[in-house]
Amino acid sequence: MSTKVLPFKANNGQDPCMGFEMRKKRKFERTEEFAKRTKKVYEEAEVVLRKSQEEIRKYADRKRSKPKEYRVDN
Repeated sequence: MSTKVLPFKANNGQDPCMGFEMRKKRKFERTEEFAKRTKKVYEEAEVVLRKSQEEIRKYADRKRSKPKEYRVDN
């Protein structure tokens, strides 16, 4: 995974519950804090994905040749 963050954790701010862990008591975060944290995770993911996309593009462009031009005579 290029972002090193599970999609569930990026969306919900926590790892998924597998059903056999003990539940912990915890405070609920305020909506504004959740929104800021979620936005930050999305921005970080976007940066990493864009970097990955550029690396893939550079690799693909090295092996890519210019297209042949065809002339159509009508």
